[in-house]
Amino acid sequence: MARSALAGQTVTLAPGVRDPRGMVVAGAQFRVDDYWHNVSCGAGWKQSSEAGNPAALNYEVRRAANGLPLDDEVLYGKIGSFGHLVHVSEVVAK
Repeated sequence: MARSALAGQTVTLAPGVRDPRGMVVAGAQFRVDDYWHNVSCGAGWKQSSEAGNPAALNYEVRRAANGLPLDDEVLYGKIGSFGHLVHVSEVVAK
């Protein structure tokens, strides 16, 4: 997968973004590293979740709770010092 156009940028998470654990929420500043596929050396978020990756597991919970798409248009980045996965639809368009 090609590098995300958002890689290296800090973006704002869109209104309506919510997390049962309260870490990934609307208005949060998210520093984008790249698409998860690129960061994880080709593994999709589903494969990473099955392998027990904490960021992918948390994304799976959020995806189900928020009805996010099952595709791999998923970014990896940080909110504060913690890594998270965010679907591209959860980012405010620039």
